[in-house]
Amino acid sequence: MTTHLVWLRNDLRINDNLALHAACRDADARVLAIYIATPVQWWKHAMAPKQANFIFQSLTLLQAALAERGVPLHYHQCDSFGDSVQLLSDFCRQHKVDQLFYNYQYEINERQRDALAEKTLDADGVICQGFDDSLLLPPGSVRTGSNGVYKVFTPYSRAFVRRLQQGLPECVPAPKPRQGAPLKVDASLPAFDYASEAFDAEHFPPGEQAALKRLRYFSQQPITRYDSERDKPALDGTSRLSVYLTTGVLSPRQCLHRVLKEHPDALEQGSALTWLNELIWRDFYRHLLVAYPALCKHQPFIGWTKNVAWQKNETHLDAWKAGKTGFPIVDAAMRQMNQLGWMHNRLRMITASILVKDLLIDWHDGERYFMEKLIDGDFAANNGGWQWAASTGTDAAPYFRIFNPTTQGERFDKQGDFIRHWLPELSAVPDSDIHQPHAWAKKNHERLDYPEPIVEHKAARKKTLEAFERARSDA
Repeated sequence: MTTHLVWLRNDLRINDNLALHAACRDADARVLAIYIATPVQWWKHAMAPKQANFIFQSLTLLQAALAERGVPLHYHQCDSFGDSVQLLSDFCRQHKVDQLFYNYQYEINERQRDALAEKTLDADGVICQGFDDSLLLPPGSVRTGSNGVYKVFTPYSRAFVRRLQQGLPECVPAPKPRQGAPLKVDASLPAFDYASEAFDAEHFPPGEQAALKRLRYFSQQPITRYDSERDKPALDGTSRLSVYLTTGVLSPRQCLHRVLKEHPDALEQGSALTWLNELIWRDFYRHLLVAYPALCKHQPFIGWTKNVAWQKNETHLDAWKAGKTGFPIVDAAMRQMNQLGWMHNRLRMITASILVKDLLIDWHDGERYFMEKLIDGDFAANNGGWQWAASTGTDAAPYFRIFNPTTQGERFDKQGDFIRHWLPELSAVPDSDIHQPHAWAKKNHERLDYPEPIVEHKAARKKTLEAFERARSDA
């Protein structure tokens, strides 16, 4: 009997899983699945303990869903990616595997691991098949008119939408139950040998069914308000699907097809198109990782920005991490992330901007801290977002564009509803003064248990502009 093995990574679902679907096409083949945890590698990549817990719980639910279809899930753990290749090779020999099916990952360590796995298994006589599963379109498939690599998002997005209008990527169904289904799950999965932290299951319920439920809900009415509500953190105006896309509990193709089912003109205009552009941003950042592997090696896209003289100020960095900068919108956002493991997208830009443009602290410090905390931490999107904010990346904000954290708060949380939720010490401050509470406290002879701003924005902005101008002139 032919034996097929599905190597699961960030694709924890049975629906629209290209590798799983291909492995199950042969009705006579025996199909196995394997998941290999690599805690030491996760630690090097700063995986958030909340994300590790979410993956574990989603994997447990996936094990049951696979068992219902007659596919046993084998769980193993080793330290590093290199060890995982040897473990995979041993598993294939032990179980007489003929073909391996897996979905690509695009970060450089993962690509090197997969290249080694294919070389090793090929020598063992195992046929390997990989799939572009976590994207709408494969990296490098959307190119400029001169067959070059897009470095700016807007023209990339336009070309991307034109490709989708010509033909949509297919969504494949979950595999049908195989002979012997359902299987009995004899034992629960052993816990990862990795730090685990509880997450808010009301906001982020684990598993594929929860993801599909949230997608269906968002695609009906909330998406029609996305344009007007997405930048207001006090509202539930975003999809909250990022954690499912990051861990592969949901595919971007499922999102695309569901949105088009509810809104057939979503590729032409409207609020739904605005949200679909967020999916295209995900593809864009992966497209860049493949085209410019140095992005995975802590390198800025714009070379001269290596010369920026970042400040080493642990007191300021710790205040930023703790949500004690004295800028209410920033502090509320950081406390939201520290507690939930998630932050509203507009606030990610604001908090990143103050770290690099007001405090002049190296963007790498912020990039890693976000990964350590975010349940939806995704290297490509996180790196792309930080390089945008730091003016070091492709399609980045010009270095002289510096958010004023006070006016950002006034613009996106005018009445301070979001701020008061996360900063209860400001609950008595009226709407008109919530963004500059100390001015109100001084005027009214009140005492606030809240820090004064750790920098003066105008002076900090001047200092940052000078630092970037020196860096550019030194290039």
